Amino acid sequence: PRPIPGKQKEEILLDVTSRLWFTYRKNFPAIGGTGPTSDTGWGCMLRCGQMIFAQALVCRHLGRDWRWIKGKRQTDNYFNVLNAFIDKKDSYYSIHQIAQMGVGEGKSIGQWYGPNTVAQVLKKLATFDTWSSLAVHIAMDNTVVMEEIRRLCQSNFSCAGAAACPTVEADVLYNGYPEEAGVRDKLSLWKPLVLLIPLRLGLTEINEAYIETLKHCFMMPQSLGVIGGKPNSAHYFIGYVGEELIYLDPHTTQPAVEPSDSGCLPDESFHCQHPPCRMSIAELDPSIAVGFFCHTEEDFNDWCHQIKKLSLVRGALPMFELVERQPSHFSNPDVLNLTPGEAVQGGRAKRSLVF
Repeated sequence: PRPIPGKQKEEILLDVTSRLWFTYRKNFPAIGGTGPTSDTGWGCMLRCGQMIFAQALVCRHLGRDWRWIKGKRQTDNYFNVLNAFIDKKDSYYSIHQIAQMGVGEGKSIGQWYGPNTVAQVLKKLATFDTWSSLAVHIAMDNTVVMEEIRRLCQSNFSCAGAAACPTVEADVLYNGYPEEAGVRDKLSLWKPLVLLIPLRLGLTEINEAYIETLKHCFMMPQSLGVIGGKPNSAHYFIGYVGEELIYLDPHTTQPAVEPSDSGCLPDESFHCQHPPCRMSIAELDPSIAVGFFCHTEEDFNDWCHQIKKLSLVRGALPMFELVERQPSHFSNPDVLNLTPGEAVQGGRAKRSLVF
């Protein structure tokens, strides 16, 4: 593997250690009361979904520059984020919630998920997380529609102004969580956005022409990383060095964690404290989901700008399209007079920017 310069290596290691690392666990309360008490062998993509979503919650509540230092006392918000993923039925994004919500997506408990399924389930679960008050958008058909996202992120602003909004009781708790974030966002013009884009970048292996685009996505400040992998070997990819991806691997079985007698949650097993795994980008399974977090409307506008710039990079094949509004669907595109710059795709005509 290519060596990494010292200071850069330290920064990468600290960033990796600070990510919440979710792995297989054993001896947790039975899912559904009578189901599995361990997710070893089937839960790796569910754990990867937890990791990419936990990174969104860290950015939302702690900030992208927050770092975890072993032994240092962490804030209540940090433990609130961690508690949202603990292996028990009433945590917002627990393995229990994901597995049971997946039944509605056609997946029986204990069945392996693909990246799209876990994304769809997390979107449903996020609606119950009023503490984080996230707008979750899953861009299907390799197309990101800006109008849809703006409508979604601005949907909670129904008051003419802060003064017109009803006052909220100061002691309200949302499912046991502090109310600040949820209340603050009711007065905001923009709900923080988690954008997940399921993609297929080849048939059985990744098309090399997408690699440069993928690298640029990791470089964006809005990047949450990528989840993907073959059945029974899903990974959470968080960056790259040279031609290698850096990833967190969920394929380690650890005992389920219980709060201590004092109510404190031991958190060291939720941080990967050894050097991260690395693999050649060419070995990436082509079925992935790319994630981005835009805390503000300005973040989203900046992301759109960067994606448009990416379309100008030579040798970078677009992974998805960015369009202003949902293209019209036509049952018979042959009768259309298509002008230059328009294309027919999947039975619909559109004028679009491709990235």
